Amino acid sequence: MFGIWFRITDWFRDISDRYKTVRSFNVSAKDAFIEGVAPTLLEAKTSRGCPEYKHPFSWIMSGFRIKALVGRGLKKEEMITIGKIILENKPLTRKLIALGFDTLEVHDNQGQYGVKWKMTDFAEIVILPPNSK
Repeated sequence: MFGIWFRITDWFRDISDRYKTVRSFNVSAKDAFIEGVAPTLLEAKTSRGCPEYKHPFSWIMSGFRIKALVGRGLKKEEMITIGKIILENKPLTRKLIALGFDTLEVHDNQGQYGVKWKMTDFAEIVILPPNSK
């Protein structure tokens, strides 16, 4: 009986951690834009993610989507640059994976298209196959 209770409280804590991480990203991105450190205002939210990128800790809404609010369409190279900044930060990438995210997406605010990455490819971690010991 107690085992179930702890699983439920862990689940709610994880949801709270995911929400806090997205909110913290958005506050930091907003501050960096206002201070002139970042030339583009970024906004993060969760998305469905890419089913092919699932890992053992993936959640249902497993995508971490960043939208660049620039008032124009971004070139693919610009979206890749934004994604690389996130993916080169190993502690952030690992934190996102631990919180159940598996896909990083970068989009502009003009269209439906963007770029995406499988986060575990950039976290320098080893995910063992299900039958390995």
